[in-house]
Amino acid sequence: MKRFAFLPALLLAAPAVAQMPVPVPAQAPAEPDAIPLYPDMKAPKGTTENWVRFGNDLAVRNVTVPTLTPVLPDPAKATGAAVVVAPGGAFMLLAMDHEGWSVARWLADHGIAAFVLKYRLNQTPADTAEASAYMGKRMADSLRDPNAPPSIREPRATLDALAALKMVRGNAGKWGVDAGRVGMIGFSAGAMTTLNAALEGKGGDRPSFIGYVYGPMLARDVPADAPPMFAAIANDDSLFPNPSYALVEGWRWAHVPVELHAYERGDHGFGMGKPGTTTMGVLPQFLSWMDMRGLLAAKAGQ
Repeated sequence: MKRFAFLPALLLAAPAVAQMPVPVPAQAPAEPDAIPLYPDMKAPKGTTENWVRFGNDLAVRNVTVPTLTPVLPDPAKATGAAVVVAPGGAFMLLAMDHEGWSVARWLADHGIAAFVLKYRLNQTPADTAEASAYMGKRMADSLRDPNAPPSIREPRATLDALAALKMVRGNAGKWGVDAGRVGMIGFSAGAMTTLNAALEGKGGDRPSFIGYVYGPMLARDVPADAPPMFAAIANDDSLFPNPSYALVEGWRWAHVPVELHAYERGDHGFGMGKPGTTTMGVLPQFLSWMDMRGLLAAKAGQ
């Protein structure tokens, strides 16, 4: 089945949108394993999540009650490492299949406990067509200056990321993970959320390591105790053009380990890889990087 360069809220701002599948309203999936991040939090009165389907891929808007869904490896091949997975979607949508559950299943198949984060979002109109137009306009406005970060933000997403990391570490024994090897990988807005958790979290609240996949490469202040970073982006990314790799340079200047994969082609939203391009290596390379750093070397509890 053909995979689409996803993140429709982002792609509505790009020329390729005319070739993208149209979102179709969908029933909410059961999500039986989803755990509320904040057990006492209730959805605001009159609000509901809005699920849509792009081809075979489910996505969700208007998340007000964040959850974490564990996707655990076979205990026989579990490494003890854990990764919180943050899908993207311009802080107005979450690409739950394309950048969430499918990524988590791949990681679990390779011995890594994965946890899909459904974080809180900016509100959008309930109607699908109305929401598409609204998100497209907001994204276009947000990306007018390629030298500035996108103006759409969601501080609650960072809070949810830090709460997710705390939940995984607090249940390390239950889930068979090493609390010292709990990282995070994010895509687009999920990458920005991951980065914010790494830079705004305090000490042991931060992810132990991060994967930063097609997020903006703009400069940030990087503390000397920032976690190691694996960064990946396509050089033809139509949403986040790369006049430089200033973010990666910030890691280098801070003398913090960093690895960059700058693919020739792949555009934005390639997820687990765009067929016919070297972006297909993104998750195997992330796994190899984790292995190189010793993150897969010991079983939990040893």
